[in-house]
Amino acid sequence: MDLAETTDDNTQAASASIPFEFRGEGQEYFKIWIVNLSLTIITLGIYSAWAKVRRLQYFYSNVYLSGESFRYLAEPIQILKGRLIAVPIFIIYIVGAELYPAAGLLLAILLLAATPYLVIRSLVFSLRMTSYKNVCFRFEASQKEAFMAVLVWPVLGLMTLGLLLPLSILKGHQFMVRNSAFGTTTFNYEASPWAYGRIYLGFLGILFLAGVISGGLSIFSGPASLIIIAIGYLIGFGYFTVKITNLYYPSAGLGAHGFEADLELPGYLKLFASNTLFIVLTLGLYLPFAQVRMAKYKAEHIKFLARGPIDDFVAAAQGPVSALGEEMGEVFDFDIGGV
Repeated sequence: MDLAETTDDNTQAASASIPFEFRGEGQEYFKIWIVNLSLTIITLGIYSAWAKVRRLQYFYSNVYLSGESFRYLAEPIQILKGRLIAVPIFIIYIVGAELYPAAGLLLAILLLAATPYLVIRSLVFSLRMTSYKNVCFRFEASQKEAFMAVLVWPVLGLMTLGLLLPLSILKGHQFMVRNSAFGTTTFNYEASPWAYGRIYLGFLGILFLAGVISGGLSIFSGPASLIIIAIGYLIGFGYFTVKITNLYYPSAGLGAHGFEADLELPGYLKLFASNTLFIVLTLGLYLPFAQVRMAKYKAEHIKFLARGPIDDFVAAAQGPVSALGEEMGEVFDFDIGGV
């Protein structure tokens, strides 16, 4: 056996596929969810900061990797302070747009200009408040990177009637992953535009086929065509979610380590459809059970590929961060990157 073969054997021996686990239960989370909802209503929304922290702490603490769980470290007061600033700004924006359209337009322009900064601050806070084995995640990005990922590429995707939308999604994923780190170890992301393009074409193909079939059936039965459209959209968006997730994780890496995902379209569609049906039938009370079921399903189909020991990550020094960016993102519905 030569040196190259020995090295390959050692690499394979040191590699391990470690599954994620979600150990939460629907009934257990329902108790937290109903208390959160009730107290948020009673306190006119003030308790929502505590509700958010309780919800995230529950989900993070029930995600396990190699026998250790993740943790959410934020305090409710941090969230509340951010909301006390974000919500009034949102109210001023809505009222200004209704009463003074010109002022509303100016506020919208200012908000748009501030979006890259707010997205960065949101991600900095969100990752900083996430830890595993006492090592926190980090996020660092330039305003230029955020401007391109948050504004330029999405606008180009729309202006080209969706032609550049796959590239826009890729750029968003690259921005999110490549600027993230676990302690001092940075993430990387390698995927081709064509990989995203194939998924997008498949998605459009499903919607087109559903439209053709529903158009033919509409001659004989209107309700039947609507059902076909609904099924087509369910399959199409399920296909898109499954394929993008199965592309996103294997394309990401953490130092020498990697990830893999193997979501299956039939299983995902069955879960999504049953969750939706039960939520409707129970007037929303099934929602916490549905969230737990989806978290379990995704954890079962995502794995961490350890190429060497996973206890060697070094924590990075980090200063205090504000929750304002994250709360502004929630209030104004900013969204970027992750799956």
